[in-house]
Amino acid sequence: MRSPCVYIMASRRNGTLYVGVTSNIGRRAWEHRTGAVEGFTKRYGCKLLVWLEPHERMDEAIAREKQIKSGSRKDKLALIERDNPQWHDLFERLNM
Repeated sequence: MRSPCVYIMASRRNGTLYVGVTSNIGRRAWEHRTGAVEGFTKRYGCKLLVWLEPHERMDEAIAREKQIKSGSRKDKLALIERDNPQWHDLFERLNM
């Protein structure tokens, strides 16, 4: 799936959350899952892709990422619960 996308990775249900933006969600989610890149998600075990929102343009995706990051944890959890109440790992559903 190659298009601008905002996403949330989680360590587990109601665990540590990471908000990011990418133009290739399949590749980026794989990097988080395997720990291929040093950083926050590797350190805190955020390996589950629990929310994503595709966008037409990267500037729109970046603006949305900033909006979500500036929101509260409660707001982030609400996004996940609204779209993925079972906290399924959406990586398995990507058409790569």
